[in-house]
Amino acid sequence: RDVRVRERPVGPLPGDGVMILEPIRHLALVAAHCDDIAIGAGATVRMLCQANPGMRVTALVLTGAGTVREDEERAALAELCAGAALEVGIAGFPDNRLPGSWAEAKNAVMALREAGDPDLVIGPQLGDMHQDHRLVAELTAQLFRSQPVWGYEIAKYESDLPATSTFVPVPESAARAKIDVITRHYPSQADHPWFDDEAFTALMRLRGVQCHQRYAEAFVVPTTVVKIGVHE
Repeated sequence: RDVRVRERPVGPLPGDGVMILEPIRHLALVAAHCDDIAIGAGATVRMLCQANPGMRVTALVLTGAGTVREDEERAALAELCAGAALEVGIAGFPDNRLPGSWAEAKNAVMALREAGDPDLVIGPQLGDMHQDHRLVAELTAQLFRSQPVWGYEIAKYESDLPATSTFVPVPESAARAKIDVITRHYPSQADHPWFDDEAFTALMRLRGVQCHQRYAEAFVVPTTVVKIGVHE
């Protein structure tokens, strides 16, 4: 199923445009680690759930089961997806060694695909240099062939921020809500040097500059299908 879009002019420059998603009934979220979804796409997920009350959201995280990180993730997603029919699956594959469980990880992502036919899939971007993120991105691209797949970005030690092609403008209130969810629900990560509101705000501010907005989240979208006119 394609996500249908409408285009209208927006922004300060002639020819600028925005692609408006039609109502979404089912959103699938995929991540290697607890907190990846919130950091990479927390504002977008929150706004999609607000715009589509009762929407089904199925989320799969491949590491963290049975640890404090699972509790953190379930609490964070419940807040980000308030008002949605949320289903969260968290697996227990080894953190930072996910490629060693390739077959089992692929089966887990395949089970997510077989659990429904999502209108939109959001997961890691294919150019991510972290081995766990990259594997999940590759499996998502392999297994979700009939759905649009948006790849989120995560700022970290590796210099792998992508040339993004799709931008979601984020109101300041949604940006602040995203940062609040991350910093409040993931205390186990607070000692990392990349974990602070300045870092999370900076990336959204940069992507906002690139699309003539104050804040934005950006995604890598390898394939875009545009339907013109009436299709049966």
